[in-house]
Amino acid sequence: MEINLSDAIKAKLSRVAAEQGKKEESLVQEAVERLVDYDEWFLRQVEKGLAQIERNETVKDEEVGARIEKLITERQRRS
Repeated sequence: MEINLSDAIKAKLSRVAAEQGKKEESLVQEAVERLVDYDEWFLRQVEKGLAQIERNETVKDEEVGARIEKLITERQRRS
């Protein structure tokens, strides 16, 4: 497989590869792997969410706000 990258991306890739002591090809391989893994994970999460909606397992807006406030408060206390 071949991909065409802009000169700007090639320069960034070369810089990052040099900084990490890796080959450019391995960085591209890692990036594609992360992208594909993330896309698979994201689609699974969407499917889970849609299934929850079908089962009427949803949370009202007010509850979401309350949960977020609780999380923020707990994290502020830990800091």
